[in-house]
Amino acid sequence: MKLNRRNLLKGIGLGAIGAAGAGSANAELSYTTQQSTTMAATWSPVDFTDDVIYQIVSDRFNDGDSSNNPSGELYSSDCSNLRRYCGGDWQGIIDKIEDGYLTNMGVSAVWISPPFENITEVDSDSGASYHGYWARDFEDPNPFFGDMETFQNLVDTAHANGIKVVIDFVPNHTSPSTADGELEDGVLYDDDQYAAAYSDDPNSYFHHNGGTDYSSYEDQIYRNLYNLADFDHQEAYIDQYLKDAIKQWLDTGIDGLRVDAVAHMAPKWQKTLMDTIYDHRPVFTFGEWFLGADQYNQRYYDFSNDSGMSLLDFRFGQEIRQVLRDFSDDWNGFWSVLQETASEHDQVVDQVPFIDNHDMERFTVAGGDTRNTDMALAVLLTSRGTPTVYYGTEQYLTGGNDPNNRKPMPSFDTTTTAYEVIQTLAPLRKSNAALAFGDTEQRWINSDVFVYEREFGDNVVLVAINRSLDWYDVSGVYTALPEGSYSDALGGLLSGFSTTVNADGSIDEFSLGPQTVCVWEYSGNTTEPTLGHVGPTMGQPGNTVTISGEGFGSTAGSVQFGSTNASVVSWSDTQIEATVPSVSGGYYDVTVTDADGAQSGAFEGYEVLSGDQVSVRFVVNNAETVSGENVYVVGSVHELGDWNTDRAVGSFFNQVVYQYPTWYYDVNLPAGATVEFKFVKIDGSGNVTWESGSNRQYTAPVDSTGEYVGDWQA
Repeated sequence: MKLNRRNLLKGIGLGAIGAAGAGSANAELSYTTQQSTTMAATWSPVDFTDDVIYQIVSDRFNDGDSSNNPSGELYSSDCSNLRRYCGGDWQGIIDKIEDGYLTNMGVSAVWISPPFENITEVDSDSGASYHGYWARDFEDPNPFFGDMETFQNLVDTAHANGIKVVIDFVPNHTSPSTADGELEDGVLYDDDQYAAAYSDDPNSYFHHNGGTDYSSYEDQIYRNLYNLADFDHQEAYIDQYLKDAIKQWLDTGIDGLRVDAVAHMAPKWQKTLMDTIYDHRPVFTFGEWFLGADQYNQRYYDFSNDSGMSLLDFRFGQEIRQVLRDFSDDWNGFWSVLQETASEHDQVVDQVPFIDNHDMERFTVAGGDTRNTDMALAVLLTSRGTPTVYYGTEQYLTGGNDPNNRKPMPSFDTTTTAYEVIQTLAPLRKSNAALAFGDTEQRWINSDVFVYEREFGDNVVLVAINRSLDWYDVSGVYTALPEGSYSDALGGLLSGFSTTVNADGSIDEFSLGPQTVCVWEYSGNTTEPTLGHVGPTMGQPGNTVTISGEGFGSTAGSVQFGSTNASVVSWSDTQIEATVPSVSGGYYDVTVTDADGAQSGAFEGYEVLSGDQVSVRFVVNNAETVSGENVYVVGSVHELGDWNTDRAVGSFFNQVVYQYPTWYYDVNLPAGATVEFKFVKIDGSGNVTWESGSNRQYTAPVDSTGEYVGDWQA
């Protein structure tokens, strides 16, 4: 399913340029000028590859309306108690858009805290719900952030200034249910009407399986995360409630979603959630699957490739912290992570890298060298994926773990080096497609120095960084930059300098000084259709898909799903919208053919769903296995693998909701479809044992969750 850009670039050559400063002219434009010339072509709620996201803890950014501040123990007026509300709100974000702080920094998206109404009681240890992750009503706004009119004004103001809006969505749980009863017992409201609480749950809206010990994936999904009241997404009411709620917020015009705790919800239920979003109003969606330093989890990658959403890039985030903050690893380790993520993610440019966020210590260390932060931001903003900057990092805000990593903004100084690094490199992501779509190539490396290149079509960005306090002589560098001279796109902010590329693509030996970053770039004119991004990566027939890249031409050509032409909705040289054709469920290569007949390389494996998706729990009793065997289901539709056991769905669980020898798994199926299937056992070597008897049959619900229960057919 990966965009194989070696094939995509076939036949596209780089034109030579001999003018001095070839790569620097765009960097000298103001952000506003570049934005006005590129916005119409690049604005898309499903493609954030040329954006920079600015993550805001809404309560800690700026208090724009003191009249909505809480009172009593909920509120700390001077923010001396970081576990209470401090007054930040949506009006405060609006103000910082309108006064130019955010727009002049160059960020083109803001990711704000969950906007939903939260509980209003205070826990003596964990404090108040200032962070927004303890929802009580997913359909009403948090009054301490503002009302719906103000939220709509935030979206409209952001859009008027070329900024997208991403909200945090928390469908895993409500709030804590504590034994001492300090809080509100995980209470849930439905548009102001009481629905249930964790200890008053006659319809089993919540899981009641105790807290997770993280011993298995199953344990993380079907037990409570800490003491948070954990939703049972297979309960029909909860399934519909959450999907209706998110559609309401999509209707405000937001452009993206960050989904909390995706490692703690059934993956196939989340696929039905994404189908709901893409069928209603598709927006860029990325999930939070936390990984610690040096942690690898294949399920993390499997989720990003199958769920329909991408992920916060914890592999990148943890590694860059090791290299430039903690110095517990070096550039060789970083390069290994870049190679791993490019190989494992089907579309790595859809992932969301960062250097810090609200769930970890601040990148800037109190009393430490802020140059490390500047260098990390430069790497972040020139790397693959959609970079996210945590609020206050540009002001060198420090702090340990929660809540000290959520201090209020210390100032809105636009002269810090970090602010200027973002201000300079954020527009470059829009003006040079190599940063949005390009592969990453290593051009020179040792433990302290990394020279890497991003290339897409006729666009190239070459970055050289020395993290140490020593000088290094760098020789033998070859680049895809055309022959010519290039000034530092950072304008010397991080001690960068000009370079010259020879006719054979070599760069003469140069000395790279301490803590130096150079960025050299060339924006070319790609003239053949070259795919950079496809979004979403799954959809039903009739859904809209957006194809981004270069060289499509101004006259409409055609878009193919396999051998089937799709209807073209809109066409420009850099972006095409097309309708998923009426083909059967399965994986299809997407290609573009321009008006002159030139065809692009393929985006491999776009997933066409068989129709609206619903979540069905499959349960099989008395399925006894030997060590190494697991139970799966395979059947007659794409969602069940089309009888291909290599694509069988599972492996099933057998510890929490049901216990061995009963196995269960929540599966996405086309709504209303009658499917045939069988359960199978597959061992660690891939050997398959089919159950005996005739094919089983099941008709999926039309608009609800379902369940099938049967005995293993020996």
